[in-house]
Amino acid sequence: MNMDLLEVPTPDRLTVSAPSRHRPRLLLLYGSLRERSYSRLLTFEAARLLEALGAEVRIFNPTGLPLPDDAPETHPKVSELRELATWSEGMVWCSPERHGAMTGIMKSQIDWIPLSTGSVRPTQGKTLAVMQVSGGSQSFNAVNQMRVLGRWMRMLTIPNQSSVAKAFTEFTEDGRMKPSPFYDRVVDVMEELVKFTLLTRDLGPYLLDRYSERKETAADLAERVDLAAATGCTPAAGTTGCGCAPGNGAQRPPVKA
Repeated sequence: MNMDLLEVPTPDRLTVSAPSRHRPRLLLLYGSLRERSYSRLLTFEAARLLEALGAEVRIFNPTGLPLPDDAPETHPKVSELRELATWSEGMVWCSPERHGAMTGIMKSQIDWIPLSTGSVRPTQGKTLAVMQVSGGSQSFNAVNQMRVLGRWMRMLTIPNQSSVAKAFTEFTEDGRMKPSPFYDRVVDVMEELVKFTLLTRDLGPYLLDRYSERKETAADLAERVDLAAATGCTPAAGTTGCGCAPGNGAQRPPVKA
């Protein structure tokens, strides 16, 4: 272990001198295209709660989103989804459980969100709440799968979650969720999501800063320095590159008369 790269966490690093004051920005995704989609109805219900809790909400409509790798990244629906992912500070993923898993529609949306775009990671450090609806008895297969994906996307998935059993009995004809313990759990989840988003949105880069990545960066720097030494060049003062390369703040050698 390189002790020079080991950072001891302190309370000071977890304090933000000027916290963000704008409303939490939350993106909601649902996983069904049915005319009466219960994952969509549950998502709309969650959106109403989030707005009541002070959040700014966007809901992505997956209609027309192509299968992953079946269209260029410039496809309008892909661009829309990626822009919303970058805009957001947290997300809600809500999927039906189909054949014991999340739907392909839900997975396609997640697959279109890249792990990185240049130096930007659209999901890293952002909060995530997961919910599912089931046609039968209560199950947790879809939310468990989405938790795995959230971890892979380096998101901060909140502890609480919602699973609505026999969803066809839990909504009125006009699409509103009926009062029930299931509804109360959705309120709990949305309240917790807003709290965690407010708590972590300014600290994401620090919370997910990793020793292994700092070590890799240091190794890259050492490799550049070794390469410069091998070629007879030395890094210019205050730079990490070769001093004879333009654009690094180094002066060019004087032209001899």
